[in-house]
Amino acid sequence: MERYTKYETARLIGARALQIAMGAPFFIKLDDADLAKIGYNPIEIARRELAAGALPLTVRRVRPAQKVEVKEGS
Repeated sequence: MERYTKYETARLIGARALQIAMGAPFFIKLDDADLAKIGYNPIEIARRELAAGALPLTVRRVRPAQKVEVKEGS
């Protein structure tokens, strides 16, 4: 299976950023200096979590021949 498409990436980051904005705990370790540097931005935190491979989210792709591919996060 290939990497995430730009649409899947946007959806994963958006969904995770919403969770973070609603108070969910982080999946990566960030100290206060890192958080201050990125301005406590939930989108940037979600981007870093995705880059670290720390998101436990699953992407299902339905291909034209009705073949379903599943790509699971960490």
